[in-house]
Amino acid sequence: MKSIKNFSLIFIALTFILLSGISISTAQEKVQPSLYERLGGIHAIATVVDDFVERVWVNDVLNQNPKNKQAMGLEKPALKYLATELLGQATGGPQKYTGRSLKEVHKNLNISEKEWDAFMADLKASLNKFKVPDKEQQEVISIVNSTKPDIVTVSNIK
Repeated sequence: MKSIKNFSLIFIALTFILLSGISISTAQEKVQPSLYERLGGIHAIATVVDDFVERVWVNDVLNQNPKNKQAMGLEKPALKYLATELLGQATGGPQKYTGRSLKEVHKNLNISEKEWDAFMADLKASLNKFKVPDKEQQEVISIVNSTKPDIVTVSNIK
């Protein structure tokens, strides 16, 4: 009788442990990693941002507007740093953006839709270069598109 009782207790304990493991793994499966984690963290984000800023810096469409570089008051390394910080924060990382608001930075630049499109094409090219998966690309593009009202102030420059 004692061995049956012990067996029952062991069986109940094992069942509890197994069920606990199932519920823990199920809960873990439901929690999707943040975009920041899925992108590979700050080092991967910095790599994409570095390439992206290099593209933007020499983009003919963006350079037609002489205000772009001078009005922002940033050298290329500072732009890379702040863009990395901003994207790290926006994707769920621990970074805290320390730059001025995007609205303030861009308010006198007269950024047009044409410039925005060129900017976004450069972003897409950098994401593609580093083979960022489509789902994550769409999330990054959505985040960047959410800043458009603070950046684009002119519907068309001819």
